[in-house]
Amino acid sequence: MREAPSIPLVTGLLDLGATVRAFDPVGMDAARAELPDITYRSDAHDCAAGADALVRKQPMLVDLRNVYRPKEMAAARFVHEGVGRGKL
Repeated sequence: MREAPSIPLVTGLLDLGATVRAFDPVGMDAARAELPDITYRSDAHDCAAGADALVRKQPMLVDLRNVYRPKEMAAARFVHEGVGRGKL
């Protein structure tokens, strides 16, 4: 957990006033010590229910301005979602 990329992401979201829920079947015990101000859920579906946004381990790019080339993103093994384009 010491250098986990989730730490600055979560603390930044908390600083902006977000409510953060988390589920990680392996890392939750260690995360509780490092990130005590978030809500920990019992499974992924419970964690995602009613959420405005999800952060997942799978490399995904939500391209809000359609600036990335879908073929290049696919070659880089990203799931690419462009606004108005749908999943490519």
